[in-house]
Amino acid sequence: MSNSCIQLGGFLLSVFGWLSIVIATATNDWVLYCKYGLNTCKKMDELSYHCVSLTQLLDLPAYIQTTRALMITGSILGLPAVAMLLMSMPCINLGNEPQSSKNQRTVIGGVVTLVMGACGLVSTVWFPIGAYHEQGLMSFGFSLYTGWIGTIFSLLSGCMLACCISESHSRSYQDNNRFYYSNRAVTTQTPPQLKQV
Repeated sequence: MSNSCIQLGGFLLSVFGWLSIVIATATNDWVLYCKYGLNTCKKMDELSYHCVSLTQLLDLPAYIQTTRALMITGSILGLPAVAMLLMSMPCINLGNEPQSSKNQRTVIGGVVTLVMGACGLVSTVWFPIGAYHEQGLMSFGFSLYTGWIGTIFSLLSGCMLACCISESHSRSYQDNNRFYYSNRAVTTQTPPQLKQV
């Protein structure tokens, strides 16, 4: 029972983490720059974007290019991770596969989820640091918060699935859910004694 609860919880956290990383990648509200001083921005609550037109992708600063690449990589890695975790759930049977192959699939899905979370972690930490060094005063936006939430969910679910699923738990789960039926009527007779020759 505990193994299936860990798997279900890890799967749900992985899905929420992946969706949060996809939303953070798709939106552009990472940081907001203030064109006035900090006190003025707090009083007026007036934050504005500073848009600079760049004609080529390679003209962007390195932290923006790296953040984009890592967030896209994390978004792409999330789909096979979620698919592997879904197919390893105890309620889904793929033919007569043994429980050990489901456990391997769960661990591999957990490791891929950890890699997805690591991509999100590097991106969501490095981007505000680079933006602060480049522009100065800023405020965090919706996309950055969503990326942090997705990173936390992905790392937590990856740890749960890669480290907490073990062979011993799955054997007890598999043995406890087996039932044997017989056509014979139950008798209370004792079995006959064997004769020695």
